[in-house]
Amino acid sequence: MRQSLGRGLEALLGGAQIPTDKENNGIQKIPLDKIIPNRFQPRKTFKEESLKELAQSIRQHGLTQPVVVVYDGGLDKYELVVGERRFRACQLAGFKEIDAIVHAKLDDKQMCALALIENIQREDLNPIETALGYKSLMQKFHISQTEIGEYCGKSKAAVSNSLRLLTLDDEIQKSIEQGSLNEGHGRALLMIPDNKKRIVLFKKILSSKISVRQAENAARSILNEKQNKSKNKSPDAASFEQSLQEALGTKVELRQTSKTGKGSLILYYNTAEELERITERLKNKML
Repeated sequence: MRQSLGRGLEALLGGAQIPTDKENNGIQKIPLDKIIPNRFQPRKTFKEESLKELAQSIRQHGLTQPVVVVYDGGLDKYELVVGERRFRACQLAGFKEIDAIVHAKLDDKQMCALALIENIQREDLNPIETALGYKSLMQKFHISQTEIGEYCGKSKAAVSNSLRLLTLDDEIQKSIEQGSLNEGHGRALLMIPDNKKRIVLFKKILSSKISVRQAENAARSILNEKQNKSKNKSPDAASFEQSLQEALGTKVELRQTSKTGKGSLILYYNTAEELERITERLKNKML
C-alpha cells in the first residue's frame, strides 16, 4: 500500500514511517486526556456530521485502526502523528481510552511531513488543504513536485494542477474549501487570465450551479472573444487556437505576421508551476 520514498523524502524522514499494527511495540491503550493534537495538522476543517457518524460506527464496531502518537516527555503527553479524526470521534463517543501505536521520537520536520503525507494519501483533505500540504512540503523540506507525486501516488501534473489552485482569489479558494466549487471548476477559472472576467464566471458558477464542462466551455468562450476582438483571425487560426487551448488548459495565441505563413505561437502562464504543467503536457503529447 505504501509507495517507495523519493530521495528527498527518504532523507527528510530518515527512515521514519507511519507504523502498522505489526510494527513498533504493538498497540497500547492510552487515555484520551493524555493525547494532544498534532501541531502540524494540515487539515483545518472537521465536519461535525461526519465525526458523529464515525463516532457512532466506533461505538458499534470499535476502533478498527489505531492512531499513531509520539511521546513528549517534557509535557508528559502523547502528541498525535496521524489519526485526529479517529481521536475526535472517540471523544464524541464518550471513550476514555484509545488504541494507539507509540512511534519512536520524531523531530518537528518529520512530524510535519508525516502528518501532511498521511492526509494526502488518505484523501482526507479538501483540494485547497491538499495544495497547501504540497506547498508546505516543497517550501519547508525542498522536495520537488516529482518526488511528492511519486510518494503520494499522484502524477507530477496532478500535483502541479493542485498547486495552481493557490493562485486563485481568496474567495474562490474558500468556495473550493467549503465544497461550493470542486477542483475542476477551479481549473476552468484558471484558464481566464483577466481577473475581473474570472470573478464574473466564478459568480455565474455559484448562482447557476453549472457543471465543470460548462465552466470550461464558458472560459474558452471568454478567451476566444478576447482574441477575436484583438485580431481578425481566420477560421483556421481560431480553430487551431481553440484546439490547443483545450489540450494544454491555458491561453494560446497564434500570430501570423506575413503572407508566407510565418508567425509566432504564444503560450500564456501565470506561475512557474503552471509553466511546468504546460511543459509536462507538451512532453506527454510528443511521446
